[in-house]
Amino acid sequence: MTEAPLFAPVWVFTQLNWLAIFVAFVAAFIAGAIWFGPKTFFPMWWRAMGKDPNNMEVTGNMAVTFGATAIAAFVEAIAVATVIYFVAAVSPHFGVLEGGLVGLLLGIGLAAASSLSHRLFAGQGFKVWLIEVSSDVVNLTIMGLIIGAWR
Repeated sequence: MTEAPLFAPVWVFTQLNWLAIFVAFVAAFIAGAIWFGPKTFFPMWWRAMGKDPNNMEVTGNMAVTFGATAIAAFVEAIAVATVIYFVAAVSPHFGVLEGGLVGLLLGIGLAAASSLSHRLFAGQGFKVWLIEVSSDVVNLTIMGLIIGAWR
């Protein structure tokens, strides 16, 4: 039996394909921007949040909002790549479809399941949760597909 390196978690990061992680992050960030665009789900989401449909101006510091969102998406891509690294280590024929499945399962099993109670207890309802989590599931699946293809 071989011994794992002393700092295995840090060592894993050296084994990841950082170009794939970056491309997956960018692709998912673009998909999220399309998902919540003015011609797609943003108006429906805005109304479901109880906001005035005649005033769809988002307030607050948009640099902070987009910056934090980008950082979170990059962290998600790293997490997907790390899970794929460990799953692929025991699956010799791991590829793009398996990567997509990992992303889909992370989206449904972690993102969707954990955020449901947050939205419901916050009084935002099922519709808000469904719009938001569908974007998360799609984005994580995209990340998984890209990272799975490039592992």
